[in-house]
Amino acid sequence: MPATTIIGIDLAGPSNAADTAMVVARASGTSLEVLEATIGHSDTAILAYARRLGPAPCVFALDAPLSYNDGGGDRPGDKHLRRAIIDRGLASGSVMPPTMNRMVYLTLRGVALARGLLAVTDGSARIVEVHPGAAMALRNAPVDAVRGYAKDPAARHRLLAWLPTQGIRGLHPALAQTSHQVASVAAALAGWGWDRNRSVFCWAAAPPLHPFDFAC
Repeated sequence: MPATTIIGIDLAGPSNAADTAMVVARASGTSLEVLEATIGHSDTAILAYARRLGPAPCVFALDAPLSYNDGGGDRPGDKHLRRAIIDRGLASGSVMPPTMNRMVYLTLRGVALARGLLAVTDGSARIVEVHPGAAMALRNAPVDAVRGYAKDPAARHRLLAWLPTQGIRGLHPALAQTSHQVASVAAALAGWGWDRNRSVFCWAAAPPLHPFDFAC
């Protein structure tokens, strides 16, 4: 059976392809080998990549809300994940409702991209919504580094040193240049865990309003 390709994507808003990072990795039984790590992806570029994959087994782990609650506010999974990350030492605002202020732009892109991925792969793509910061914190990454990696290069380097303890291989120090690249690796980690039924948090899909699992 072919190895599963795990694609971790840290999405930015619809007009911000420059900060959209993607990691492509190959899963084995005990490790996840990073093959490509790039930044600056539009939806068109991501969909073109997915189309080239064809029917090969793949998981797209998207760091963006892929649904929103009827009437707005938190989805049930948002509430439960927020409690979990607060217990681990992260700020409550690390999990935001999909319709909150500027967050809605990220939700818009996530919903549209997930729909596009299913279309270009004839429904064969496996898609999961992930939260990179929670995926690291709930696996006992250094919490101060998770709290600070958006702005602090030293925190990003600490997380890149920690990620191999989780089975991630092929990381390069240059990934510490932006938080988006570190987040894409953590998104792939969450997607790999989900693919193996080893998530540290998983809120099951509830179609039709919430068609994808939300996992870390």
